[in-house]
Amino acid sequence: MRQQWFSLLAAFAGCGFLMATLSAQDAEVVIGEYRVPSEYPPGELGEIVKLGREIVEKTNEHPLSKAYVGNALTCSSCHLKAGTVPHAASFLGTATAYPAWAPREKRVITLEDRVLNCFMRSQNGVRPPKGSQVSIAITAYITWLSTGSPIKMNHEKSLGPNHVKPLKIKPELADAKRGDTLYANQCADCHGKAGQGTSEGPPVWGEQSYNDGAGLSQNDKLAAWLKVAMPLDEANLSEQDALDIAAYVNSHPRPQFVLKAHLPKPERLGVYDW
Repeated sequence: MRQQWFSLLAAFAGCGFLMATLSAQDAEVVIGEYRVPSEYPPGELGEIVKLGREIVEKTNEHPLSKAYVGNALTCSSCHLKAGTVPHAASFLGTATAYPAWAPREKRVITLEDRVLNCFMRSQNGVRPPKGSQVSIAITAYITWLSTGSPIKMNHEKSLGPNHVKPLKIKPELADAKRGDTLYANQCADCHGKAGQGTSEGPPVWGEQSYNDGAGLSQNDKLAAWLKVAMPLDEANLSEQDALDIAAYVNSHPRPQFVLKAHLPKPERLGVYDW
C-alpha cells in the first residue's frame, strides 16, 4: 500500500485536515458535526496542546515519549494525520465519550487510561505514568480536538463517536493465502516484503510492530481499518481484500503481550513532579 499504513496500524470519510501549525487567522475546519479548532488555547495550556500533537506525530522519537515506546510506530501510525482524518481512527470528538466502559478491562476508564494503554499494546512499550507530561499533553491535544462537541459518555465501549465501523463480512471468510498476493502487489512497496517497514511506511509485523494484545492483531479490526485508510488518501480495498490482507499480516510473528512486562514500577504509576 502506498504511503503510511500507520502513518498503522490503527483503530475513519471527508477531507480538510489540520495543518501542523495553526493561528487565529486560520479558518475553522468543519468535518460533519465535528470541528477542528482554528486556534490553540492561550497560555501554557496551548503550549501543552501543541506538545501533545508533536508527541502524537513523533511518538517513537520524541524525547518525552520515546522511552515508553517499544517499536517503530507512532500514534499517527493508526490515527492518521494526528487523528484529524475523520474515518481513520479519528480523534475528533473522542474526548466526549469518556469516562467510558471498557469491556477489555471490565471497568470504567478515563481518556488518559485509554491513551496510556496504547503505549503498552499498539506501541509494545511501557505505560507512561499517570499525570506525566507525556500523558497530559496527549490527552490535552485529543480533548482540544473535541472543542464544542457535546459530551456523550460511552456506556458500551471505550470508543469515540468517529471510531472505525466494523465490516459486514464475517471474519472467518478470511483467505490469508490470497492476502499474501494482495500484500505483495499493494502493500510491500511501502511496508517491505518482509513486513519490516520502509521510509514510506512502518513495520506491520515482527518485533518493531504492534504486539498481539493490540486491537489490530484481530483480523476483523485490522480489516475495518484497512478498508477506510489504505492506501493512504486513496482507500480502495473491498471488504474481502481488506480482510484477506489483515489475515495475512496477522499470520506473522509479533511480540507477545504480557501485562506485567508493560507496566512501570509501582512508584512510577503516577507522578506529580513536572
